[in-house]
Amino acid sequence: MKNIMILSLVLSVVIAEAQEIAVMHYKGGGDWYSNPTALPNLIQFCNANIDTALNPKAATVTTDSPELFNYPYVYLTGHGNVFFSDKDAKNLRNYLLSGGFLHVDDNYGLDPYFRKAIKKVFPDKTLKPLAANHPIFSSAYKFPQGLPKIHVHDGKNPQFYALTHEERIILVYSFESDLGNGWEDPEVHNDPEDVRQKALKMGANIIKYAFTR
Repeated sequence: MKNIMILSLVLSVVIAEAQEIAVMHYKGGGDWYSNPTALPNLIQFCNANIDTALNPKAATVTTDSPELFNYPYVYLTGHGNVFFSDKDAKNLRNYLLSGGFLHVDDNYGLDPYFRKAIKKVFPDKTLKPLAANHPIFSSAYKFPQGLPKIHVHDGKNPQFYALTHEERIILVYSFESDLGNGWEDPEVHNDPEDVRQKALKMGANIIKYAFTR
């Protein structure tokens, strides 16, 4: 009985210390819910390989919710329209300026809508490319060439952008890479294992950077 009580206490501590990350449910009709296995697989990879203690189940949070502030990392993806209301924009701005971190991952087709939407949140800020020697490309695994290419789509080079506030990165945007497809279950996209590993390792870099910046 004593051993069971000790085990229960240990499990309670582990659960209490587990951190949650979330997918953003945004307005506009875009498929924010695409790649449903992506974050769970990334979480599993991070917990197994970079000593994180993330809740195995990713949460879902709306852009205007006060719950947004509970998550140190929020993931936004999709193929289509993204729209932020005035309330959404204000809440997201406050979240990011107060220490939050948003990773936007273009699932092909998101780019023009996201760029317009983020201007409503930060009309005074501009997305700027990150150089391949930025610490985010070596926080856990080394990517000397920068963001890896996971899916071909238009065949353009992968690009990685950031928004900063007071020299702190508050948002990163992966474009022409499609990391989330690489995080999904292997049978979904039939990616070669080395490509999938690149996607997961780059995702782990982003998670580690978000938690330690």
